[in-house]
Amino acid sequence: MARAARRPFHVELIKPSHYDDDGYVIQWVKAWIPSNSLATLYALTLEAAEQDALGKDVDIRVQAYDETNTVIPVRRIVRRMQKACGEGLVCLVGVQSNQFPRAMDMAREFRAAGVQVAIGGFHVSGCLAMLSALPADLREALGLGITLFAGESEGRFMDLLRAAKHRAMEPLYNHMSDLPDMEGQRMPYLPPKIARRYAPMPGTFDAGRGCPFLCSFCTIINVQGRKSRYRSPDDVERLLRANLAHGIRHYFITDDNFARNRNWEPIFDRIAALRRELGVKLNFTIQVDTLCHKLPGFVDKAREAGVSRVFIGLETVNPDNLKAANKRQNKIPNYRDMLIAWQKKRVTTYCGYILGFPGDTPERIAADIETIKRELPLDILELFCLTPLPGSADHKALVEQGVALDPDMNIYDLEHVCTRHPRMTKDEWLGAYRDAWDSYYSMAHLETLMRRAAAFGRNPKRVMEIALEFYGCFRFERVHPLQGGFVRRKIRTQRRPGCAIEHPLIFHPRRAREIVSTYSRLFVYALRVWMLYKRIRKETRNGTGLDYLDDAIRPSEPEPASDALAQVDLAGQGSEPVTAAAGA
Repeated sequence: MARAARRPFHVELIKPSHYDDDGYVIQWVKAWIPSNSLATLYALTLEAAEQDALGKDVDIRVQAYDETNTVIPVRRIVRRMQKACGEGLVCLVGVQSNQFPRAMDMAREFRAAGVQVAIGGFHVSGCLAMLSALPADLREALGLGITLFAGESEGRFMDLLRAAKHRAMEPLYNHMSDLPDMEGQRMPYLPPKIARRYAPMPGTFDAGRGCPFLCSFCTIINVQGRKSRYRSPDDVERLLRANLAHGIRHYFITDDNFARNRNWEPIFDRIAALRRELGVKLNFTIQVDTLCHKLPGFVDKAREAGVSRVFIGLETVNPDNLKAANKRQNKIPNYRDMLIAWQKKRVTTYCGYILGFPGDTPERIAADIETIKRELPLDILELFCLTPLPGSADHKALVEQGVALDPDMNIYDLEHVCTRHPRMTKDEWLGAYRDAWDSYYSMAHLETLMRRAAAFGRNPKRVMEIALEFYGCFRFERVHPLQGGFVRRKIRTQRRPGCAIEHPLIFHPRRAREIVSTYSRLFVYALRVWMLYKRIRKETRNGTGLDYLDDAIRPSEPEPASDALAQVDLAGQGSEPVTAAAGA
């Protein structure tokens, strides 16, 4: 007797983007930053399908979309659901605060067609973790019949799918007080056809979650908890071996602070052994704190494992600002030594820097940027406006104090101003932000960066690529590089509600002029940077310029042993530290 056909249950996973200042969805032919949340939910859905979580007569079919590089086929998804008699669930995953308005706009379309929708991510989880009452946007979602999911999905996602199958999902799932262990959990995964939409084709995974520190602007500690949870080296090795079959060799390890992962050493050792065994150059980007170089062997083992890029949360070089952010573990005298330790291993350094602390003024910000250029040997400087993100202690305090906050979550993207500043107007703040980008990525400073790179035996070409990717995205596409990609795409009909949909005869000629203007100016800038690179490269190949030395790369005086030990203990890996995390 033939086996009866299995009924389909569609799981549509969507990572939303958000709107630019003109109301268009920020989208690229190829995006730069992959979504680990999307990869995690995709893997958990595969696990549910493999285990017949909805019964042996149900075929779980999963599709995943990252809107930063994919046009979401809303109507096609609706038709697929309707053809299956409504058997399915749309999950808007990893939704950050700035993405919540876009997520809601898509969710309204799905709900109008009777499709079940769930929204999870940092905005929902942060609000549930820190606020005494649901904000208006979450109440609106509940009113539309959208299910809100706060917390992490491991160990719970199958139950959500079962409830969706029976059309019995609860309005709100709050798992914030019960975060799952990580060891042995399904590793994040995206199929190659989706991974290819990023450049370069990357993989992501979290070797741990949570951060033990107390940065006031950080949401990690309140969403993923202050108790760090870890995956095992076996988990990591299985993922790397499986992905090699698909050609994935570049990874972003999404731990907020990998240096505080208790398993950092065995994980690095396992990866290094795998590289030697297979003869494959696996490459990794990690996030660390400013004291990571104090951990014996950390920098050396990171390089042996293939770490080629590190992100460090400097946040500020102003001691008063560090104190205001409750980030006392950042010691400015350590910055140079830490950066030089990575430079000696030929690792590219990305440093986050925040503008808009209470003591900041345009003049003070400009002076601090000059201090960084003169004294710190970092490569990439990523600039952000101080933003009270829902889920942070800063946001909670402002809400409780009744301070005016901009109600539009779309601009909570770290490059807009969301609240007033005690010493700067909004225009002054944004002007200082733009000027800081222009100053750091000036041609004169790019020459300095290239000469420093050559002095450490690195190819200055990487500095050229950095300038084009980061400053080019900010300057010419008017988008922060963390939301960037290759070749901006604007869909005429995908515009924020309230913004007029332009007639094709108006939109397309205007868009053509915009493309020509943007990329012609980018080309001229790229040509200037390329000529600078060729000059520096020629000089260093001839042997001149290799002895370059400035204040930033001049070795520091040896630090007293007692001070070094005290600093390592300060950022130690105990479960109850008293300071805040870098790299949040």
